[in-house]
Amino acid sequence: MELRDYLQILRKRWPSILLITLLVTGIAAGVTALQTPMYASTARLFISTSEADDAALYSGGQFSAQRVKSYADLVTSRELADRVAKDQKLGGNTAALTDQVSSSVVLDTVNLTLTVTDTDPAEAQRIAQSYAEQLTDLVRELETPPGEKIAPIKATIVDDASFGDVPVAPNWVRNIGLGITFGGLLGLASAVLRHALDTRVRTAADLNEITGAPILGSIGFDPSVPKAPLITDTSTHSPRAEAFRVLRTNLQFVDVDAKQKVFVVTSSIPEEGKTSTAVNLAVSLAQGGTKTLLIEGDLRRPRAVTRLGLDDAVGVTSLLLGRALFADAIQTHTRSGLHVLASGPVPPNPAELLQTNAMRELIDVARQSYEIVLIDTPPLLPVTDAALLAAEADGAIVVVSHGRPSRDQVAQSVERLTQVDASLVGVVFNKVPATLESKGYGYGYGYAPERAPRRLNSSAPSQAQP
Repeated sequence: MELRDYLQILRKRWPSILLITLLVTGIAAGVTALQTPMYASTARLFISTSEADDAALYSGGQFSAQRVKSYADLVTSRELADRVAKDQKLGGNTAALTDQVSSSVVLDTVNLTLTVTDTDPAEAQRIAQSYAEQLTDLVRELETPPGEKIAPIKATIVDDASFGDVPVAPNWVRNIGLGITFGGLLGLASAVLRHALDTRVRTAADLNEITGAPILGSIGFDPSVPKAPLITDTSTHSPRAEAFRVLRTNLQFVDVDAKQKVFVVTSSIPEEGKTSTAVNLAVSLAQGGTKTLLIEGDLRRPRAVTRLGLDDAVGVTSLLLGRALFADAIQTHTRSGLHVLASGPVPPNPAELLQTNAMRELIDVARQSYEIVLIDTPPLLPVTDAALLAAEADGAIVVVSHGRPSRDQVAQSVERLTQVDASLVGVVFNKVPATLESKGYGYGYGYAPERAPRRLNSSAPSQAQP
């Protein structure tokens, strides 16, 4: 992944990253608030020798610098803890006392600093002072040679134990800072992992890479679609109506030399909006003056005729079984002038009916009677109906809903069409969020002209039955 990919992930998933950061920071703040405040007291000792002349003094200084490291280690010894406990009449377990004390040696010096922490600042001061005093006694005892009364090296308390009434722990600034840092890293890692595991189609680039087919149009997500599924139910200047006009225009450039065209409209999986797209594209074509027929080719779950408010008693199955004539089965959507052939009664064997010679003849008759024929079919992956019809048509238009199918599902759909030598003429990107539309995937302008445009051709499209 390149830096640009990480920036896109950050821009796309910043809410989840921020949420995780705030959550981890909140946990850090909660844990910090539950911790008992600790106070610290420090004392400083100076390690020196009793040598007087310069040479001996220099040698003694080096000796002291070496010894001070050993004395720092003695600070946490059990012997010194026992002495402090006895001095302060603490009693009990001296191991807990050793956990309260620490020591450090200032670099290139003979200064030793010991620190004691406790929940009571006064108690921390008393223990620290006792540690300093007991350490000087222990050093004197250890460094005094047998039979001698004066030790050649000694520890002197320079600074008595200090008193601090400001807690040194918990450290709010550090803990909150760590919470923000780790929370941000965890949120970013989670976003990158989700991006890597998310194989759903989300961009036009994904579609181009998977299908290799042109994107004929992009339909933005519109929450009002369930209440107003047809573009005839919306303003003619709405972004959705404009998007279908663009789709209509682009479709007319497919196979330009052909005078009559038959296209199958399908999708990879259910609930991608292929029926809504087929119906509204057909309506838009009819409104544009193109003699259009919409065939309800989904013999399993027909919905197109219901969207148009027409009758589905007679249709494709009636024609295939010889129970009706083509011209008699055609209905007209009065608001757009679109001609519609319903599915008819739902058969028990849709795939077998669609492979008959009667279905091929039906497509040929429709092709000869109309400029554009759109066949709404079931999704490609669950059943074979769409692939069978696409092989008899001039190609398939695959509707892909933003964020619903995976890349593999779309690729498998393309493969289904390839297996039957059907042509994928283009893709319609459906339910595209407004954020992507603003980047160039949408075509709706969302404003009406200042005045009605002059009509170039006042003649209405023919409503005659074929």
